[in-house]
Amino acid sequence: MVFSEKLAGLGELIMIPLDPAAHAELVHGWVVKPRNQFWGMGSHTVEEIAEVYAFVDGLETHHAYLLMLDDAPIGIFQTYEPVHDPVGECYDVRPGDFGMHLLLDAGDRDLPHLTSTVFPALMRHLFADPAHLRIVAEPDVRNERMISRLQREGYTLGDQIDLGHKRAQLTFLDRSRFEAGLS
Repeated sequence: MVFSEKLAGLGELIMIPLDPAAHAELVHGWVVKPRNQFWGMGSHTVEEIAEVYAFVDGLETHHAYLLMLDDAPIGIFQTYEPVHDPVGECYDVRPGDFGMHLLLDAGDRDLPHLTSTVFPALMRHLFADPAHLRIVAEPDVRNERMISRLQREGYTLGDQIDLGHKRAQLTFLDRSRFEAGLS
């Protein structure tokens, strides 16, 4: 286990390393859903999902985690160092920048306010590392729900960038803004 936090009204959020082979089928079930189209893996097979996450697992600068709520899977959380990622070629990376991707999917479980409760917990986890001064996210520009969520959580909009596989909206959450409760 990498991280856990009790979430009022929901249960215990647990983050474990994503096992490329063991979790590929679960992840596949999420990413092929139309609501998760912006994850960019909708046409991948289970085997291709396993290959992608085996590659990520072999990197020291990128990490993938399975999110659990009371021992039931609810999503994927990925982190990366922008200076070692293609996104870092599209903006001026600052010391302390740290990137993240989030996909939440509770399936048929009724979990009201899941995102608005889990998201701040994940930001608390990221900012627990004093080296992380700014969190970077770059959702697809068409993913208006995520961009709106990021703004509600205190992220500011940066430039739109072309990552080849998507046109992305850079967003940033500064530690000072987070700590001031503006997130």
